Amino acid sequence: MDDTALCELSASAAVALMTSGELSAETYATALLARCGQGAHLNGFISLDAEQVLEQARAADAHRAAGKPLGLLHGLPVPVKDSVNTADYPTTGGTDALRHFRPASDAACVTLLRQAGAIVLGKTNLHELSFGWTSTNAAFGAVRNPHDPSRIPGGSSGGTAAAVAAGMAPLGVAEDTAGSIRVPAALCGLFGFRPTTGRYPNGGVVPMTALFDQVGPHTRNMDDIVLFDAVMTGDAPSIAPATLAGLRLGIDRAFFFAGLDPAVAQATAQVIARLQAAGVVLVEVELPGLQGLIDAAGVPIIFHDFLPSLGAYLAGNAAPASLADVQAQLASPDVQVAFSLCTPVSNREDPVYRAARDVHRPALQHLMATCFADHGIAALLFPTTLVTATPIGADRSVTINGVDVPFGTAIGRNILPGSTAGLPGLVIPCGRANGLPVSLELDGPAGSDRQLLAIGMAIAALLPTVTAASLAGS
Repeated sequence: MDDTALCELSASAAVALMTSGELSAETYATALLARCGQGAHLNGFISLDAEQVLEQARAADAHRAAGKPLGLLHGLPVPVKDSVNTADYPTTGGTDALRHFRPASDAACVTLLRQAGAIVLGKTNLHELSFGWTSTNAAFGAVRNPHDPSRIPGGSSGGTAAAVAAGMAPLGVAEDTAGSIRVPAALCGLFGFRPTTGRYPNGGVVPMTALFDQVGPHTRNMDDIVLFDAVMTGDAPSIAPATLAGLRLGIDRAFFFAGLDPAVAQATAQVIARLQAAGVVLVEVELPGLQGLIDAAGVPIIFHDFLPSLGAYLAGNAAPASLADVQAQLASPDVQVAFSLCTPVSNREDPVYRAARDVHRPALQHLMATCFADHGIAALLFPTTLVTATPIGADRSVTINGVDVPFGTAIGRNILPGSTAGLPGLVIPCGRANGLPVSLELDGPAGSDRQLLAIGMAIAALLPTVTAASLAGS
């Protein structure tokens, strides 16, 4: 294989070749590193040590040559979002005050990756402190979408998405509090999976709120989502696709399909028609009061928990900066504004927060669970975002059907119910609109992760294979 073919391999295929000895880990790592160099203009990485990667690849080859047991990710280079602790790279959180912070130990998820034989392929750029959906980072520079470098990749895990979409790696580590896995997956044309909150270990990650934070993968196919899930949980590394004939999926048109960009609506409708032709039963559902519950339970929890959570992380990891230091050195204007709106650490008796945590979020979870149960549906199906990737810098409003829509609505409205309720959410790339990726999301009941992945396997088989974005001319 030439380097281009190597960079198109799935993680599962690459590991199989390296495990059998048909491909050396060093050869594979060399090809991916060359691709990282070709795509440097996308600004997907904050730190990447090529010699360190090659040294670990050579060690993987020696490990295999010695006849030692090989893990599920033997020799696989994996880019890791730079909010996830790594002992051999700085963990900046995308912010100046932590630019040189090197944690003493890996995050729990990175430990599992290494135990499975993976190699950390550097640390990926992100929206500063994960507080946004663009990855336009004023401290480390904007991440660019491989499908159109003038546009955002989504956020906050934009660097991981850009790297995987551009063929720099087949599998990357992202993290999602309120869409930060799923938005970049959608805008970069990737599979992205946010599991039921708590399914994967979140220790050692720059936090926002323990109620919503969750690490998860970006990939270019479903097999690699399942592989990542197996490494994180110990479950089987393969799943049989679900049977689509008779599968019941719910659609709330009044909420999730309202106000779509016409090109997104058209692309979505074509895929839904294909699902119906395969025997999927679409069940029309309603989620009354959904937006009100999201408004009452989402932002109030994040804005209340963020500062004390970040402060505890800094202290617990012996970071060389205090919470005040971090705030004083914020570079991104939108994150500066967000910090100013957060509840002060000293205010622990906020009645709005208590209502959000103890009343509105449980009500949201009950609404969603009741919808699944009463209608006998395996998941809700909807377009992940209302629009495709927007131009870098155009992050205040988006024009849809001649109407100016707030950017946060266009990008975040549909993904917020699932993460606020703690549900598993799977993004599946399903086509293009105006040359840019469009995706569908499946949100299932809490704890239905493996069933949701089986459904994803079956749906993905109906759709074109995802290939790496071209870097020709870069």
